[in-house]
Amino acid sequence: MAIAEQFAGLQMDQLIGAPLRAAADASTQLANSTADFINSVGFDEKGNVRNVIFGYQQRSVNEDGTSNLDEMKVHVPLLAIVPIPNLQVDEVNILFDMEVKQSEKSESAKDLSASLSGSAKLGFIKVNVSGSVSAHQSNTRSTDNSAKYHVDVRATNHGTPEGLARVLDMMAANVAPVLVGSTLKDGNGQDLSEQARLKAEKMKALRQEISQLENRLRAASENLDGSIQQMKRLAETQLNAYQGSMIKLMDQLDQDSEEGNAKAALYTQNMEKVSHSWNTFRNQAQDMVKMISDIGTQEEGVSNVFALKALNSTGEAEDYAQGESCYNALAGIQKNAVASQANVDSIEKELFDKKVEYNDVIAGKGQTNE
Repeated sequence: MAIAEQFAGLQMDQLIGAPLRAAADASTQLANSTADFINSVGFDEKGNVRNVIFGYQQRSVNEDGTSNLDEMKVHVPLLAIVPIPNLQVDEVNILFDMEVKQSEKSESAKDLSASLSGSAKLGFIKVNVSGSVSAHQSNTRSTDNSAKYHVDVRATNHGTPEGLARVLDMMAANVAPVLVGSTLKDGNGQDLSEQARLKAEKMKALRQEISQLENRLRAASENLDGSIQQMKRLAETQLNAYQGSMIKLMDQLDQDSEEGNAKAALYTQNMEKVSHSWNTFRNQAQDMVKMISDIGTQEEGVSNVFALKALNSTGEAEDYAQGESCYNALAGIQKNAVASQANVDSIEKELFDKKVEYNDVIAGKGQTNE
């Protein structure tokens, strides 16, 4: 058979395609194994995240020389602390080598033999003669074929999938230690006497109340600041509206006439009054809200304390009153701001009283032997 005929009948699509299809199936199985691991390890039967609870003790020193031995716990998602199998087929190499070795050796073999005998008399001597003739021929043929088929598949662990990593980041942002218990100790970590314990517990309770009041004050101050900023933005909007009206009035004047020039000067003067009132309002809005809150009786609508001016259709400056474009909105925001200011003042007073009480306990004022 000719060497070229040795390759006839080889199904190359099967030789190459079969390993590739197997690698694709393997990739699907690997992806399913990752999903199964996340579902079984990361979530319980109800679909809630499985957490690992870590407990530890934390010691902190108080102002009076005592210390707190706090029992803390933190809940950590299990998926955040275990390696997640995420194998993926990265490379498939298919190698097919075929080697054809063919050798022929031809040798013919044939054995032939013949004999000859005779005698002759030469004088007194008789001679006998005998002999043989032989021949050998051989024929040999040999063929050798060999093939090598090698598939190299490489898979690596790609770590936590990107989507899951983002979810774990969101979970981690909400992971925080939780106080589950606290024991008062002295500065050396030893138990306190009864009197010292009562004093320390009183101070601890006051510290907690002060902390809560500070949080409330922070939130109330943020609400107040938000209302003040809304008032300032609304003031800018209203002033821009008056400036637009002024431009229209100026465009209607005859600038070349003496009467037109006189009206232009009057309009400018009135506009300066209006602008000054609103700019003052924006710069001193917080102080004015504080003033209204201290008065205690809030009038309906925008307060006269602001002394705001409006520009009417004839270019005159007049008191800011109902009917202006931003009046109702400003009145509503003012009401919220004054209420927020009153809340801030109330919390500040309560916080001040608690701090005075706390300092009195530190100094031993009003201490009993209970």
